[in-house]
Amino acid sequence: MSAAATPAIRTQLDAALALRSAGRLEEALDALVAPAEYSSDFYTIRGEIQLALGRFQEAAGSYFTVVASEPENAFAQFNLAICLQQLGRWAEAALAFEKVLQVDNHRDEARLLLGACLLHLNRAEEALTHFDACWSDAARPRATFGKAVCLQLLGRLDEAEAHYQRLLNDSKAEEVLSNLIALSVKTGDLEAVQHYASRLLEISPQSVVALEALASSAIALQDYEAAVRYCGRIVERAPECVEAWHNLRFASGRVMSALNRPDNSQALPTGRI
Repeated sequence: MSAAATPAIRTQLDAALALRSAGRLEEALDALVAPAEYSSDFYTIRGEIQLALGRFQEAAGSYFTVVASEPENAFAQFNLAICLQQLGRWAEAALAFEKVLQVDNHRDEARLLLGACLLHLNRAEEALTHFDACWSDAARPRATFGKAVCLQLLGRLDEAEAHYQRLLNDSKAEEVLSNLIALSVKTGDLEAVQHYASRLLEISPQSVVALEALASSAIALQDYEAAVRYCGRIVERAPECVEAWHNLRFASGRVMSALNRPDNSQALPTGRI
């Protein structure tokens, strides 16, 4: 805590810090009364407590007060960016993360989060440069995932798939497989769609993404019995899914037609995927 704080402010801060340590965050916040003059410690600690309480708008106000007076305060600038990101204010959050990097150019966490903001702003090329610039081992899995997403959005699908493949044993495997499914659908590779969807279903048996991919592939391959099974599981988990109900009715109809026809070897027309 800064020695520049007045005795009155230090008393407030000591009380707030003690309450925060005891897990009494609301009381800690109530103990802080805005001082008559600027205090970096006061607004920083108030921002920390507001952030911990999920009061992002209020926390952003506290941190903005700090950075307005101390533009090179990387700690306050970073937390301001986090608050703005939580509020969905992507452009402002990106600007705040950029300011963090102006002060601390080696901070990979800021680069990763800046890249995420830029993706929300549909600025994939810029995001890719930041993911590429990450250097630490700790940042590598997230940076690789970010690069894969950027490359997928930029239509560089082979490169994107290669990056995703490196992450299949990572903790983000579910997201990786979901994106590989989307990528394979884009390229029209039904075998890959089925492969990745089956792997996703192994690690996440309730995954609607996997079931939808398998159902669509089954319809495209005219395997209507499999489509009925997958669609049935989808509507159990997502009864509001209109597409699944449509495909379930379509596939069920084709199964019944095949059963009622003496010669059911003729190829049947496909339905909407």
